Amino acid sequence: MAHIPKKTRGWLLAALVALSPTVSAGEVAVAVAANFTDTTKSLAELFRKETGHTLSASFGSTGKLYAQIKNGAPFDVFMAADVRRPELVESEGDGVAATRFTYARGKLVLWNPRPNAFDKGADYLQQQPFARLAMANPKTAPYGLAAQQVIEHVGLLGELQPKLVRGDSIAQTFQFVASGNAQAGFVALSQVKAWPEGKGTLWSIPQDFYQPIDQQAILLKRGQNNEAAAAWLDFLKSPAAIRIIRDYGYDTAD
Repeated sequence: MAHIPKKTRGWLLAALVALSPTVSAGEVAVAVAANFTDTTKSLAELFRKETGHTLSASFGSTGKLYAQIKNGAPFDVFMAADVRRPELVESEGDGVAATRFTYARGKLVLWNPRPNAFDKGADYLQQQPFARLAMANPKTAPYGLAAQQVIEHVGLLGELQPKLVRGDSIAQTFQFVASGNAQAGFVALSQVKAWPEGKGTLWSIPQDFYQPIDQQAILLKRGQNNEAAAAWLDFLKSPAAIRIIRDYGYDTAD
């Protein structure tokens, strides 16, 4: 092999580096349903490590996030807590067709932060040993709609109405209970699992008491050419992401 001068080898190495493919890190802006806050933070960290991309998340009630998208908010991906709003986003032309899928199935619980606060959730609601019972606004938050369906299922909507306090989102609803402003409330199981101060008392409400909380994601038109947005949606379907989602108290689609 012919001897290559040291200076020439340096030029060749520099040329090879310049010609080699590089992975450019990008950012994806995501509108995320409030119940998925803690889960998203864990997912985002792993996503950054695996892809180099970063995630910028805005959390809120699904209804309010949908309204922001309709008003031109700069999001690349919409992660709702229901199916209806992503369907609307797709049918109204704000989402990319055939990108919508269920990333999680939520679980509603009745929660009191004190241990041994009750034995049976339905009896607790019937006896009403609380001044305030928190739930999310059923008009904007799918978990609020599910809570309303539970109350109707046990036949207590009229009786409980004077004691109900409604949060704008499931995140605010959880804060009502955690802070003691409400003695109990209907919250997401994922929120209780992420709460650092102990499990308290919860009733895992039977799934047939409310319509399934299928949470869907969709790529928005703004993000259709964003490599990081496509990578995020692919990542949500990965085995590693699914493990995290389940660890936070969700079911996932088969």
